[in-house]
Amino acid sequence: MFEYEIQQARSAELIRRADEARLAREAVRARRAARRAARRDAAPVESHTPRLRRPGFTRAA
Repeated sequence: MFEYEIQQARSAELIRRADEARLAREAVRARRAARRAARRDAAPVESHTPRLRRPGFTRAA
């Protein structure tokens, strides 16, 4: 009986840890999505020139 109780406690602890890890991953995903959305919304406003960052051709040697 004692081994069964230890197994039940271990199982409950693993489930708790998995739930905490899942919530942490969801929070990270939500923060990343919010940053992406903020960057996407603010990008045209912060841009000062219509040029691309890199030229469309390679430089001659």
